[in-house]
Amino acid sequence: MKLKRRTAGFTLVEIMIVVAIIGLLASIAIPNFIHSRELSQRKACVGNLRQLEGAVQTWALEKRKYNGDPIDSTQLFGANNYIKSQPHCPGGGGYNYFNVGDPVHVSCTLSVTAGHTL
Repeated sequence: MKLKRRTAGFTLVEIMIVVAIIGLLASIAIPNFIHSRELSQRKACVGNLRQLEGAVQTWALEKRKYNGDPIDSTQLFGANNYIKSQPHCPGGGGYNYFNVGDPVHVSCTLSVTAGHTL
């Protein structure tokens, strides 16, 4: 009596090859995704810094602030002020405000480690 061999289905070797190919593709794609996310967060933070820098300069000009005066960030944000709502760094950092007349008025706390600088 002859036994019938089933031809339907996949062998273990075929399944292992497919899993290895998927793992190889994931190992290539994940670092690129992480790099793209960090790059977009850095660009968004630099955009926020530009917006804050412009608001600080306009505030200092309108309020007649002089070199060395501290920047009052509470006067920058609000419905009737220079920026409607306070922006936040998408990378998880915060914004530091310096004095009027300094070369940089606003910086991100991630400026050294992640390159969030103007």
